[in-house]
Amino acid sequence: MSLLEIRQLTAQEYDVSLALAEYAFQYKLSPEEREKGRERFIPERIWGVFENGELLARLGLLPFQTYLQGKAFRMGGIGGVSTWPEKRRSGLVSGLLSRVLVHMKEQGCSLSFLHPFSISFYRKFGWEVLSDCKKYTISSEKFPAKTKVVGSVKRDVKDIILLDQIYQTFAQKYNGALVRDSAWWERGVLNKEIYSAVYFSEAGEPEGYTFYNIQNRELLVEEFIFLNKTAHQALWTFLANHDSMVNQAVVNRVPADDILPFMLQDPRCKQEYIPNGMARIVDASAFVREYPFQAPAAHVRININIEDSFAPWNDGWWSLDVSTDGTGRLVKSEQGTSSSGLVCDINTLTAMLIGYKRPKEMLTCGRLHGSEAEATALEQLIPRSTTALFDFF
Repeated sequence: MSLLEIRQLTAQEYDVSLALAEYAFQYKLSPEEREKGRERFIPERIWGVFENGELLARLGLLPFQTYLQGKAFRMGGIGGVSTWPEKRRSGLVSGLLSRVLVHMKEQGCSLSFLHPFSISFYRKFGWEVLSDCKKYTISSEKFPAKTKVVGSVKRDVKDIILLDQIYQTFAQKYNGALVRDSAWWERGVLNKEIYSAVYFSEAGEPEGYTFYNIQNRELLVEEFIFLNKTAHQALWTFLANHDSMVNQAVVNRVPADDILPFMLQDPRCKQEYIPNGMARIVDASAFVREYPFQAPAAHVRININIEDSFAPWNDGWWSLDVSTDGTGRLVKSEQGTSSSGLVCDINTLTAMLIGYKRPKEMLTCGRLHGSEAEATALEQLIPRSTTALFDFF
């Protein structure tokens, strides 16, 4: 009987890994692209399931950081999950996810994100929706009004240090936004054919940028980052000046708290709310130690039963203690019943602590169990924030 082996790939397994990825995601690299990929290949970031030396399934595990309440948390980004069709629905992905969860815990990484092909599939393993983003489709006659502002907009700026200076200030307002290092800017952001425009204030300070493309008389706005109202107006004036070239603009991955349609003369544009990304707490105890709770007036203790059969180190009763400086910790408890305390699965705990959903919401819809008083106590500990993820991996 053959045995399955789950491990990180070696440098010699680039070709078999790429062959599976190309098949699963229906693309083909040119010989030049293949060689560039080989040079960038980091085998320890790819995990595979092997049978008798043959690669059956794979996934990538990328070392990221993400902002939560303005603080950077280590996060494992899972992507490129793929299996040969004859081996699907045989538990291979489940085995891979289980193994990389253990690896992340061992590496001190308490949080994981992914972009799902199916939300329901990954919910079974403890991942939960991370954010809602908006997508606008605005006809050219309804573009925001062109406004004369001080400062200037410059096209084709690809200075990573300058762009990241703007991005970091903007992104820290949102839970879930990636901390972008220079390698990710090059590989994950500026690796495609896009136009860029940066707004500079009258004093010459960079205060906003947009990445966009133009195809088939459509203005595709991939990223729109601004630090103040003037930058917002200047960049939209720049985009609106394309009105003779396009019939409409499609603006992607807009944070849920954006109010652009309200600011239009005619707000009746198409708006779509799209679940974007999924998150999972890998190690609840380690995550809580890092998490900046809202500082209570007095020490708070809440008993909570976390249900997590896929990562059993999280499973069971805990005491959540939060001190007056906002520092929290989870301590294993012997609580035996749910008559006193809160009960939820790891998905729900993740949604609440990253700020995507509030405890009272989860209590109302049956995802959190316990008394309203206990849910209120937890709600008061979690800072209010908006979640957003601007990157795909």
